Amino acid sequence: DSDDDSSDEPAFAELGEWRERQGPKEGPPLFGLHPNAEIGYLTSSTGNLFTTIISLGGGGAAAGGGGDVVKATMSDLRDRCPEALEMVLIDRMAEPLLEIPSEGPYVVCALQECRRMNVLLGVINKSLSDLEKGLNGQLNMTQAIEDLCTAFVISQWPGRNPYALCVWEKFSWPSKKSLLPQYADMVKRHGQLVSWTETLATPISVWLSGLFNPMAYLTGVTQVTSRATGEALDKMTQETHMTVYKDEKSLPPDAVFPENGAYVHGLFIEGARWPFGDEVEEPYELGGAKVGGLLMEARLKELMPAVPVVYIKAVLVQPSWEPSAVGYLRHVDDVYECPVFITTMRGPTYVFLATLKTEKDTKNKWTLTGTAIMMQQDD
Repeated sequence: DSDDDSSDEPAFAELGEWRERQGPKEGPPLFGLHPNAEIGYLTSSTGNLFTTIISLGGGGAAAGGGGDVVKATMSDLRDRCPEALEMVLIDRMAEPLLEIPSEGPYVVCALQECRRMNVLLGVINKSLSDLEKGLNGQLNMTQAIEDLCTAFVISQWPGRNPYALCVWEKFSWPSKKSLLPQYADMVKRHGQLVSWTETLATPISVWLSGLFNPMAYLTGVTQVTSRATGEALDKMTQETHMTVYKDEKSLPPDAVFPENGAYVHGLFIEGARWPFGDEVEEPYELGGAKVGGLLMEARLKELMPAVPVVYIKAVLVQPSWEPSAVGYLRHVDDVYECPVFITTMRGPTYVFLATLKTEKDTKNKWTLTGTAIMMQQDD
């Protein structure tokens, strides 16, 4: 038997060499994916590897060499922490607006966002205050403070480790960003709420990614349209149209709300791209918004390009549309039902189904490449 096995070894080796030589080279295109898929996979794997290595060495931060890092981070975050929003004044300003059909749902969304932001700011301020007292010897170093120190040393948003007792993550939004980028994101979100609550007039274009609960705003769009048209709310849904405006600053100075909908911005696309400027062929007017373009192949090494300002339009559900767990499927040849997620984790961060114009009979291509819209990047 041993002689037979040894005689077969060269044959198996030659077969392997032949397959390597004659078979197609393994890569994303072989499976219908874009070459960017491999870049994204390698980047993600490397990031996860280094995050694991740093996490394994992150214990004992306050007592070890990480003490200076903790103090510097704590000081920086406290200096940049925004003030809590004045809910008494905001609630008083909101009372008359809640009775206006075209404003009420948006005002409710703003109030909910403000309250959630205040809760998060309260948790952050308390934990930073406890940390400062602990480092100064005025308070015992509890496990929650130790977990906060560890998160600062490894630049992780506190509470992302499910075993941590410091719970910023519990009161935040889904995110894969590290500590400082997510903190800057929080400051920017607070800035949008401050601007929104000055008069409680809904912005012409809302940074949808900057909301704790983006679905609440989308539901508000549907509610306003339902009240204006007299249609039943449960018989309506949303559809999306890509405008020719690159970002919210590109909107005309005299821009108004589009018909039966609203503008949102701050979205990205993975697995494809959307054209800008001269690449948009034959733009047209829809509901007072200038829209146009078709889903296009992604550029190499451009993993998650931004999409233009999006026109979210509330529409009546048609009999031919198929209801599903993720939304209504149109079954139209030139519309790709694109899932929208908050983070690249996808899955549990699903928000709604966007409808993107594409060339006829190319829907399967975008499904195979896993094309989806993301509300935020990972860094």
